[in-house]
This record gives sequence, C-alpha cells and structure tokens, in this order.
Amino acid sequence: MLRVGLTGGIASGKSAVSRVLARRGIPVIDADLLARELAGPGSEALREITEAFGREILAPDGTLDRARLGAIVFSDEPKRRRLEGILHPRIRAEQDRRLRILEEQGTPAAVVDAALMVEGGAWKRFDLLVVVDSSEEDQIARLRKRNGLDEASARARVRAQIPLPEKVKLADRVVDNRGSLAELEAQAEALADWLLERARKKSAGGG
Repeated sequence: MLRVGLTGGIASGKSAVSRVLARRGIPVIDADLLARELAGPGSEALREITEAFGREILAPDGTLDRARLGAIVFSDEPKRRRLEGILHPRIRAEQDRRLRILEEQGTPAAVVDAALMVEGGAWKRFDLLVVVDSSEEDQIARLRKRNGLDEASARARVRAQIPLPEKVKLADRVVDNRGSLAELEAQAEALADWLLERARKKSAGGG
C-alpha cells in the first residue's frame, strides 16, 4: 500500500484536498479528528491534559474545551510542547493501527492528514509527502473567519508552525492554494490521479 503524508499549515486548505481524495476512494486519516477522539470524555489523554493544564480547560459537560486550551498553548511554546507530548504518540499509534487495517484490506493508497507532520518528523514514515501551500495572509484570514480569532491570535497560531516554504522544500508534490476553491479542487483531482498511478506502480513492483 502507498502511504502518503498530507500536510501544510493551519488553515492552508488541507481539508478541502482531503475531501476530494476521499471522494475519489482514497482513505484519509485526519490527525485532528483522531486527537478529538483520543482526548474524549473518560480517556487517559484527557486525564493527563487536565492534570497538566488544570480543570479550566474543561467545558461544563466535562469535555475538552479546545478553544480555551488553544488560547493557552498557542501563546506559550513550552505548554504547547507539553500538550504535543501527551497527544502525538497516541495519534501516531492510532494512525499506524488504521493504516495496518487498510493495508490488510488491500487498499491501494491511504493518506494521513496532519498539520504538524513536518514539525514532529513524522513525514519520514511515509512513501510520499504532499504539501498544501498557501500565503500566510490567506491562512490568517481563514483562521479569523473560521475560529473567530483576532488578527494577533491568528498570526500567532500560523507562526507557531514551521513556515510553509520550508515544508514545500520537502514535498514530493505541492498543491498551491492561492486561487479559487475550484482551482484547488482541480489540483486535488490531479493529485488523486497521480497517487493512484503511483500506487499501481508500487503494487506492480515498479516503485
């Protein structure tokens, strides 16, 4: 099975690309959704997060208040790294478990979508790395619209990650999200064709 890492920056457009790939029959494992599941009510991860950051990061119903936690960790690098230390090993283990299942089922190609794939070095685990590129100002605008952040908070979240030009240098393929949604989806369709062709070659022993 062809294992593909899909990354970019926060609000760079990865989710839109993932939707097209999934529609084309390529399974996508979303690291952010895994984080939500793994830190769900009653989980060991949520217990550790609460011990590390206090009960104020819990919503009234006992679930994780992601907005409140984000406000804490994106303004404090040591705290952000502490959170990553709790979540990232669990996320990687669950990604690997799901990839093994897909491979056993005979899936030709599977994608893991993770914003911090390069930061944590996890990109080296994959056969190919795809980076969704975008301008920093577009990322900030999307974050402000999506999360209701002020400009300073949105900029801090973008700059807490490795700059996209550095990630692009590592990519086997780049999807440029500086145009319209239709243009992005067209590139994602082309990406799906390319990945399925690479998967066929790998299956046939052609690398």
